Amino acid sequence: MKALAKRLWKQPRSRVEDGMVSAEYAVGTVATTSIAGILIWIAQQDWFRELFAALFKFLFRSFIG
Repeated sequence: MKALAKRLWKQPRSRVEDGMVSAEYAVGTVATTSIAGILIWIAQQDWFRELFAALFKFLFRSFIG
C-alpha cells in the first residue's frame, strides 16, 4: 500500500482548467447582470433617448438627403 501511495504521490499532476468553476460563473453572472442593468438604466434616460434620436436624424439626413 505504501509503495502505491508513493508512486501516486510522485506522479506529476496535471491540472487542466477548461472553462470556469462555480465561483467564476457567479462572478461572471454578477458582472454581466450589473452591466446589463446599467445599460438598461442609461437607455431609459431622457438625455440618452434625445441623443439617440438626434444621431439617427443626422444619419438619415446625411445619407438620404
